[in-house]
Amino acid sequence: MLQPEKNMSTGEELQSYYCDMHIHIGRTSSGQAVKISASNNLTFENIAVEASERKGIQMIGIIDCHSPSVQQDILQCLDSGVMQEIDGGGIAYQDTVILLGSEIEIRESGRGAAHVLAYFPDLNTIQEFSVWMAKYMKNVQLSSQRIYVSPRELHQEILDRGGLLIPAHVFTPHKGLYGSMADRMSEVLDLNGIAGIELGLSADSSMAGRISELDAYSFLTNSDAHSLGKIGREYNRIDMAKPSFTEFRQALGTSNGRRISANYGLNPRLGKYHRTYCGGCDSILEEGSDIHELVRCPYCGSTKLVQGVFDRILNIADRKEPMVPQSRPAYHYQVPLEFIPGLGKSSMSKLLGAFGTEMHILHQATEAELAAVAGEGLAASIVMARNGTLSLSDGGGGSYGKVLR
Repeated sequence: MLQPEKNMSTGEELQSYYCDMHIHIGRTSSGQAVKISASNNLTFENIAVEASERKGIQMIGIIDCHSPSVQQDILQCLDSGVMQEIDGGGIAYQDTVILLGSEIEIRESGRGAAHVLAYFPDLNTIQEFSVWMAKYMKNVQLSSQRIYVSPRELHQEILDRGGLLIPAHVFTPHKGLYGSMADRMSEVLDLNGIAGIELGLSADSSMAGRISELDAYSFLTNSDAHSLGKIGREYNRIDMAKPSFTEFRQALGTSNGRRISANYGLNPRLGKYHRTYCGGCDSILEEGSDIHELVRCPYCGSTKLVQGVFDRILNIADRKEPMVPQSRPAYHYQVPLEFIPGLGKSSMSKLLGAFGTEMHILHQATEAELAAVAGEGLAASIVMARNGTLSLSDGGGGSYGKVLR
């Protein structure tokens, strides 16, 4: 938590909190699979412990809470007193508040599929939503399942329950709304009911600034974590009176002084889908300004091209140059600690022992303090990771870019 600020219009004291609003559950405490591709130790309680005690993240969104088996784990945590529901919506574990959410796959005839995130104010509401959703979904126990109603009908059901809808990782070729479903969001959803936009690991605010229909929305950078270690690889700084569902809603709408005040994300070049990839020769196409127009690989002639986020945005942009509204918060390129060459488990353990949490290491510890614990070389790398100045290679085709130094 950062230094408090006074909201001059209301006299309220607002504070800045670090928030990661897209975290998956791999399994329940009983072993029930939820997100098949996620780690088994990503349980509801383990996520809360990791976020609070190791990461230092004060608000998280767990987006598989529609699963009835997950809801049983939540009830156990509440009944045991380990966690408590709070005023304003959310569940508190120590210094971290959990918002209950769901990732859902939408589709329309003649279009590809896309994922959206829905958040709800309390456990009772998301339980009711799960009952409704189970009528239109093959397996409501699992994460990110397709729902067999129109996107607009789903959207209205979320709004009618006081929920928030946010399109997820909107530009990725794998289930992103712009990446695989539509050239314009307005083709499939009511723009007035969208609470915010999740950029995804391969895009930043400037890239999104080429599409004018996004100007009105707050942007989120989230981890989409499939393992405990990935929590917080992207996150946000949000100014609120306290972490809660109600405050999050206001921050997305920049209401009463609440706002997303900073996005901390990977340089898009590190994202798995940043540039176009050829499945024929396993090449990442990153040279030339006309790659977004290609239908064949310039190296092998294959048509097995997976269009990258950068090239997809160029293809659908309605601006030649990005336009970033003045109200848009700064986007900070930041390399997660686990990406830093030479920063292994032993060094990480020493750093956490000295500074408590990863957020403290990334934001508050000075280079001299870091060097005293981990040595000058690692300290310099951490500061460069903090400032986004490490050398990178581009990612694409499902493989992350690499930190060279």
